[in-house]
Amino acid sequence: MNIGEIARRAGVSRSTVSYALSGKRPVAAGTRKRIQDVIDELGYRPNATARALKEGRTRTVGLVIPPAGNRLTHMQLDFVASVVDAAARADLDVLLSPSGGDHDRSFERLVSESRVDGVILMEIRLEDARVGRLQEAGLPFVGIGHTAGDQAMCWIDIDYAGLIGHTVRHLADLGHREIALITRSPELVAAGYGPAVRAREGFLAAVGERGMTGLEVTCGDDARSGQETIEELLRTHPDLTAVTTINEAALPGIQRALADAGLTVPRDFSLTGVAAQLWAEDFRPPLTAADVPAVEMGGQAVALLVERIAAPLTPPRHILLAPPISLRSSTGAAPAHRRA
Repeated sequence: MNIGEIARRAGVSRSTVSYALSGKRPVAAGTRKRIQDVIDELGYRPNATARALKEGRTRTVGLVIPPAGNRLTHMQLDFVASVVDAAARADLDVLLSPSGGDHDRSFERLVSESRVDGVILMEIRLEDARVGRLQEAGLPFVGIGHTAGDQAMCWIDIDYAGLIGHTVRHLADLGHREIALITRSPELVAAGYGPAVRAREGFLAAVGERGMTGLEVTCGDDARSGQETIEELLRTHPDLTAVTTINEAALPGIQRALADAGLTVPRDFSLTGVAAQLWAEDFRPPLTAADVPAVEMGGQAVALLVERIAAPLTPPRHILLAPPISLRSSTGAAPAHRRA
């Protein structure tokens, strides 16, 4: 059943039916009732476009993702999947928009062309021009992550500083004295990527608190970079006995490099960090880590955005999560000959 059939049975034009459904123009009460009677008789349900017109909304939200040329990490994919699932449950569509590099035009179209009712923004920098652009446009948005001056934006994030600090103290309690933080790519770190900056802060604070020797190294988001990073660390820092990391995509390469070096985890070398649960459980042996609840975070981001769309003037909410460290099998006592 379509609008044309409703118009024929009600004895009105198609445009009159469209106006009655959308509310864009006034329709006489008697005519509106006649149209509604036909709709009720036929059991017609307006399509999503008609409902959106009536509500003055697109019923679509934008999800701004990193450029996918080098493949998204498993954690990023979990965020995307969870946002799409949660949006579907709220009867919303999701428009994916890459941002960064050659993709800035895509983000600008998303903001300026009224394509969406609101935006979820991933991979946020401490100083992020996209946040300012969304605020300038008055478009409701929620960050998975947050800027340095975060009071005016609504966000959900992981306490990377606190969690990396916990992993450092865990290693210190096991007798490790020289450890490294493997962070994200040089480009992300240089751009002020929030998780990398906050992980460094937590790492340096905990290392200083425990009187340890700490080293921070950048690493590309892929297995080969992870392998090369560990190979270089072992070559230049022979007293290194442990690593903590926020770079889950590098974990397969880290695992391979340690095996190639003849190091058994955790007897000879310990590894911990912050990662998606799947990466942690697939590591051999399973990784002691704070498991990022990416699926739950994506769902919460959608719920926050729905709130912002319905009531944009309400005070922004800030949700900082600190999942517990899951003690698995990748950390152990420092080798006896290298303990303090």
